[in-house]
Amino acid sequence: MLVVGWRERVDLPLLGLSNLKAKIDTGARTSALHATDIETFDRDGVPWVRFHTKFSDDSIDTDVECPIHERRDIKNTSGVPETRIVIRTKFRIGQRLWTIDLSLTERSDMKFRMIVGRTALRRHHILVDPRKSNLTTPTSTMPKAETRISS
Repeated sequence: MLVVGWRERVDLPLLGLSNLKAKIDTGARTSALHATDIETFDRDGVPWVRFHTKFSDDSIDTDVECPIHERRDIKNTSGVPETRIVIRTKFRIGQRLWTIDLSLTERSDMKFRMIVGRTALRRHHILVDPRKSNLTTPTSTMPKAETRISS
């Protein structure tokens, strides 16, 4: 059993995103990633998506392209259904790696630019301790405020 806190640092290695601050949100069914400038296009007859993601913490701005897994109606934080593009990608928390579905949505006004929903955690023997944070991140890899470089 892997015990995680209510917030953790996670990686999306196939998207080139690492050390992202994410909220582990068992109240959300689907995981979501902050995305802007979302464009769809075809590559060799397969639907793809291109988007930009920026986190307000120490991660960098990134432009991402990947295949679209599906489009799905997902309730936003206000409970209103909206159709979102869903991608399928690798997800790493601690030393574990598996595939998750991730919806793309504008989360600029949210404290966490990524949420990890309960479907991503199901069948992976994860226990969430709501009193703790960053249980899977070695303290040596946690960014320190005094070493951050701003551009």
